[in-house]
Amino acid sequence: MTKKTIVPMPVIRRLPRYHRYLEELLKNDVKRISSRELSEKMGVTASQIRQDLNNYGGFGQQGYGYNVEELYNTLTKILGLDKTYSTIIIGAGNLGQAIANYTNFERTGFNLKGIFDINPKLFGLKIRDIEIMDVDNLEDFLASNKIDIAILCIPKDNSQIMADRLIKSGIKAIWNFSPIDLKVPDDVILENVHLSDSLLTLSYRINEENLLKTKVEEK
Repeated sequence: MTKKTIVPMPVIRRLPRYHRYLEELLKNDVKRISSRELSEKMGVTASQIRQDLNNYGGFGQQGYGYNVEELYNTLTKILGLDKTYSTIIIGAGNLGQAIANYTNFERTGFNLKGIFDINPKLFGLKIRDIEIMDVDNLEDFLASNKIDIAILCIPKDNSQIMADRLIKSGIKAIWNFSPIDLKVPDDVILENVHLSDSLLTLSYRINEENLLKTKVEEK
């Protein structure tokens, strides 16, 4: 992939899924796999897999397929998972605690360094040995600790203000679980996760399925 190549976002969003399936293949001691076999496991066409991977150079051999370990390691580097990232969580409610307790993040290099909240009742409590701190101390903490990613798990009314505080303190990447689309400078990487959008999409699909069944029954 050249520096001028711009990989489409849909392709980027499929990479973690490829990585996850390849990891499972490695655990099952699979040495190589064809794009057709991989497509059957993932529900993605073989052509789509080849096109996606071609964005990052040549992979696989005609009649041989992909070397699973080699492709897995390459995707690990492409996804930046050969590096470590220091993270903090803003908001120690149910969602914030669930994310803090998800040990798989640390396994992939995302190390939690701090948890902040506005609720005095939570100050001093620990989640996996990380003490919940007063958010009023956020700037001081960021000044003395190099943090790569801030994870926002707070109500939307305070999200933009908090994002502005984080950015002013030097944070360059935000994983936003607040139900609002934040406004950030171009040099700040933002990933919005709207849980309700996924649930509403599920609702839509259920509704469409029921409508189709109704039409069939009416015939």
